[in-house]
Amino acid sequence: MQLFKTTHIDFIGKRKMYYIVSLVITLAGIGAASLRGVEYGIDFEGGIEAAFEFDKPLDIGQLRNAVTAAGFESNEVKSYGDANQYLIRIKHDPDDGAAPVIGKPKETDRLREKLTAAFAGNAVTLLKVDNIGPKIGAELRQDAFTALIVAMIAILLYITFRYELVLGIAAILALLHDVLVTFSFTVICNGLFGLNLEMNQGMLAAFLTVVGFSINDTVINFDRLRENRVLHKGENMMMLVNRSVNETLPRTLLTGVCVVLVLLVLLFFSGEVLRGFAFVMLIGLITGTYSSIFVAGSFVVDWLIYKGKLDPKARRDFRDASTPVIGDRTRSAVARA
Repeated sequence: MQLFKTTHIDFIGKRKMYYIVSLVITLAGIGAASLRGVEYGIDFEGGIEAAFEFDKPLDIGQLRNAVTAAGFESNEVKSYGDANQYLIRIKHDPDDGAAPVIGKPKETDRLREKLTAAFAGNAVTLLKVDNIGPKIGAELRQDAFTALIVAMIAILLYITFRYELVLGIAAILALLHDVLVTFSFTVICNGLFGLNLEMNQGMLAAFLTVVGFSINDTVINFDRLRENRVLHKGENMMMLVNRSVNETLPRTLLTGVCVVLVLLVLLFFSGEVLRGFAFVMLIGLITGTYSSIFVAGSFVVDWLIYKGKLDPKARRDFRDASTPVIGDRTRSAVARA
């Protein structure tokens, strides 16, 4: 059963409209994110990581509510080790001034008192305490940014080595587009609908996964473009890009839909720990699919026009033909034009 018929969409002819859409979304997102500010998690801002054990079984949702009610708005709670053991991460209280002494932080004492009062009859034991100072958090933020930049440089070198420089630049621009849009939506939606989207190491993993998924879609389109340049030597680059994107479109959409379904399950039915990761992946997947179809190939075409390697006649032939870009019918249409 064929779910998708052969498509003949003129992606390149409408590329200026796609540029405008991308630019508006990116600038609006960056502006809104700048006004709202970025909220960092404990990994990147510093805080306390404490492991507690309860004598009796406890619902993790009730524990999260108790931690929040105790005055620790920015917190992470997850299962840890054996049954009835939980890891609670909280930010430093800014009123305390300097970072607490490792092993006996003021926040941990207050938290244990609040938990003991909230769960009377269920003894609470403090298993361990670790402190993440503000300086360490700043270093982790820098390392996270460096990891993202190194990943993009490695991708640029790989695409340039395997294909050519213009395709590598196009891939990096598409990735920057994906990261900026995803980052903007993440900052804007933090706190909405109960989403905790603080920037931490888990979110960094989500962004790196978005980069990997997005470049995979783009590479598949570029690989088909390389094949079509050999198989259809009589066609100009506009028609080749259109042909390649249309041929890979069913694969791109089917893969995207399958991953979206999985991410929706994680978003609505997983615990608090995975919800932020699923949200970033969902936005990144949609953005990455968009850029691989509408942005990457369009940049290649405009770059060749700017360099004078795609002449005006080739552009008019494509527009005048306005015919399917797949199969032998394309050649006959070009011949008639």
